[in-house]
Amino acid sequence: MSIRVLSLYEGFFAGGARILHTNVVRALHASGQRHSVLSIASSAKREGTIQRMESDARYQTLTASGVPVRTLGRTAGASAPSPESYTDEELAIAAAAVADVDVILSLKEQPVGLLRALRDRGLMPDVPVIVCLHRSDPRHSGAALDHLVDAARDGLVTDVVSCAASTEMAYRRAGVHPERSVVIPNGIDLDVFRPGTQDEISETKRKLGIPEDAPVVVYAARFDPMKDPSLFLRAVAEHEREDERTHYVMCGAGMTRENAAFAELLEESGVAGTHRVHALGIRDDMPALYRIADIVALTSSFGEASPLCLLEGMASGAVPVTTDVGDAAVEVDGVGRVTTHLPADVAGHWRDVIDEPVPHRDGIDALRDRIGAHRMIDDYRDAIATAYAARMTPARAGAGADAPRR
Repeated sequence: MSIRVLSLYEGFFAGGARILHTNVVRALHASGQRHSVLSIASSAKREGTIQRMESDARYQTLTASGVPVRTLGRTAGASAPSPESYTDEELAIAAAAVADVDVILSLKEQPVGLLRALRDRGLMPDVPVIVCLHRSDPRHSGAALDHLVDAARDGLVTDVVSCAASTEMAYRRAGVHPERSVVIPNGIDLDVFRPGTQDEISETKRKLGIPEDAPVVVYAARFDPMKDPSLFLRAVAEHEREDERTHYVMCGAGMTRENAAFAELLEESGVAGTHRVHALGIRDDMPALYRIADIVALTSSFGEASPLCLLEGMASGAVPVTTDVGDAAVEVDGVGRVTTHLPADVAGHWRDVIDEPVPHRDGIDALRDRIGAHRMIDDYRDAIATAYAARMTPARAGAGADAPRR
């Protein structure tokens, strides 16, 4: 019998965790499990943008793959919905979605409040609930963390999958102690994220107005304090004073001059007038953008766990330069560089990499096997099967063959 799995999304909007979870769901659905999705929101107001579910690449990927997607029709904002906020109509939709599944996957902790609301109304089936965590600072999750702590304590949440060791440790310290916990490092599709041919690189640079011989720094992040775009732009200001060739490509939700807060940061950083900063906003052609990158930059100040942008950039041939957040330093060990949060230090690392790119690229080629998606997909399949088997045979939960791999 195929295991029937329901994934809960807070909503469909730009972000690495949604990209990764969607790739997992699509792959497992294609390999025999029966997956479906319930999204609390059908649109989101985030990073100075309105993002609608039907326009989101993750939603389009799932529906094209035959994965049914339902929604409660809410608008996602800065805070996760509380259990008390759900209406009878919304709970009826959710109850229908959870009624005939064997396992529930919650993408992050924000949807756990919905499960608590279902249980409080007697609408929650006795199925394992796996929460997939992707942060290294759960305190920034607000009330959603409290819902997760309580749900793990009383057995509503049975399993946790963390994308990084730093994530598992942080949530344990915050009081999240489920029956089972496993770390599954992020992985990416190495057929999609790969070094570009000369023709591919030339064409993408031509479209962006970047000279063919110009070095490129790619910064893929949403416009959020966690990502610290101010540090990136101040590093650009430092770097371009001594470098007349490099171009800086910024992409992600809110990374456009139409976003007033972003435009203000450009002015404050002193780079508003340069033609070498390309603010592209949300893009669906990230593989092509990574292929033109000499450097993939991450300047986050908190919150990161296992940043996908570093993996995707590295697999495409870029050298990562990152601040020390979450497991980022572990991800780039032997390949990239870890910097302080000082703009001059960030710019100095960029300068060194551009001046001596070859030694780094040798290490990048050797890294590809470790960061491929196949290992990650297999581990998620095992985590789901373990949770399902443990619920079917409660006496064996957490022991012997059913114990999760750590």
